[in-house]
Amino acid sequence: MTHRHSIRIRRRKRAAPRRATLIVTCTLVALLGTYGIAAAVTQSLSLGAGDTANVACSGNGMTVTSQAPTSLSINCWASTTTTPPTPPTPPTPPTPTTPTTTPPTTTTPPSGSWWVPPVTAEWQWEIDHPLNTSSATDMGTGLTAYNGDAAPATNPTIYDIDGIENPASTVSALHALGDHAICYVEVGTAGNYYSAADEGIPTTYYAQFQAAGVLGDKLSGYPEYFLNITSSTTVSIVESMIQQQCAAKGFDAVETDLDETYSGSDGTTGFIISQAAEQAYLTTLATYMHSLGLGWIAKNLDDTGDNFATMMEPTADGIVSEQCGQDGTCGALSAFTSGGKAIFEAEYNLSLSAFCPAANAANLNGTLFQVSLNGGRQPCQ
Repeated sequence: MTHRHSIRIRRRKRAAPRRATLIVTCTLVALLGTYGIAAAVTQSLSLGAGDTANVACSGNGMTVTSQAPTSLSINCWASTTTTPPTPPTPPTPPTPTTPTTTPPTTTTPPSGSWWVPPVTAEWQWEIDHPLNTSSATDMGTGLTAYNGDAAPATNPTIYDIDGIENPASTVSALHALGDHAICYVEVGTAGNYYSAADEGIPTTYYAQFQAAGVLGDKLSGYPEYFLNITSSTTVSIVESMIQQQCAAKGFDAVETDLDETYSGSDGTTGFIISQAAEQAYLTTLATYMHSLGLGWIAKNLDDTGDNFATMMEPTADGIVSEQCGQDGTCGALSAFTSGGKAIFEAEYNLSLSAFCPAANAANLNGTLFQVSLNGGRQPCQ
């Protein structure tokens, strides 16, 4: 089947601004004669941003009983005296918490207890179909690089392959060759691509996301929907996928696709996701991966238009960047270079001569792939 993967699409759509609303609640209290009977009528007035309103009281006076940035409660009092009733003490607002986006407290294994790719290495990225270790095309072997290097020096030693479609036996076969395997999974969107039998679980991950109500807007060009990454349920399901499809099969690391959805570079998600929420989400997942002995390979963090790649570099063990040479964003990955971490540059449309000299000079592991990622590759060195 034709596999899915995100190719950077620079769409800078701006969502319509949400209007601030002020809610004014008025309560008319009348103390009837000597009987001590209180009659109260409460009315609410909702104002949009920029609106104004006058509130009149037909009693003897008004008292503000509670006030917040977007709400105001007023007491209109009337009695046989001229002393207004003592307003109740407003309750202390609870301290805001964000339990679904704050990484849980976990014990991270010491650095070095999981595999970290070398700064420069030959790599193959094939997620179109299950990897055939007997196919030279799938394995990307026997090639001459742009700089003149020839096989076996250009044969890949790192394979980035689909975590669900490839069984543990494929990972074992790569290990037997002395190679390492990266488990490709999507953590920002979900598509109904697989059956429960394909995934080896009773209920598909997509069905679990759907039942939890964490699917948002559709990803343009793919039958996938954005995930609400601020939900603790999303975190739990994604972590179970990482454990079942990556750790249990013996993979060495995880590549997380659609891991920068807060930026809107892949389209609107249908949720309010901040950079801080994305950072917390990825940190939570990376901490979990490391606890399982897996490295974390980030994806396309250079296409957010801000400093997100620099923010996440200390946590990540490497990064895949699609078309940073074509889009001129390789410089946004300077923190990975300074940190001595692998940058895997994938180009689709440029000639080797257009990006390999710069990639080789910066040790970016540049490779020209077919956009389908079906096995064809042309390495820079």
